Amino acid sequence: MKQFFAAALLGLGLTGAALAADPAVGTWQTQVDDGAYAHVKMAPCGGAICGTIARTFNDSGEYKSPNIGKTLVIDMEPQGGGKYAGKVWRPSNGKIYIGKMDVSGKSLKLSGCVAGGLICSKQTWARIK
Repeated sequence: MKQFFAAALLGLGLTGAALAADPAVGTWQTQVDDGAYAHVKMAPCGGAICGTIARTFNDSGEYKSPNIGKTLVIDMEPQGGGKYAGKVWRPSNGKIYIGKMDVSGKSLKLSGCVAGGLICSKQTWARIK
C-alpha cells in the first residue's frame, strides 16, 4: 500500500513538473480589445492551463480594471503540439466562448467561437515572461 501512495505522489509530482514546463505557462500581452489590453498570467490549473488577468492598460497607461484577478482563459487542456482546447471569457460582454489556443515560441494564438465554431474572434498574444 505504501508503494501505491509513493507511486501516486511521484506521478502527481511529475504531472505538476510537466505542466510547469508547458509552453503556454508564463505572462502574455493581449491585443487591444475595446480600447484596452492586458497582461495575462497563464498557469497550471488541475490538468489544464488557466489565464488570469494580472495587469490592465489603456491609452493613458496602466489602470486598475475591475477585471484584474479574473480568469480569462479557462481550463485549456493540452491537445499536443502546442494546441489547447477549453473556454475563453470576454470581459467586454461577459460571455464565455468555446476556446482554442496555439502556442509557438513567443506567440500565442487564441480564438473564441460560438455557433459550433462558425463565428470566431481571434487574437495573437505576445509572450512577456
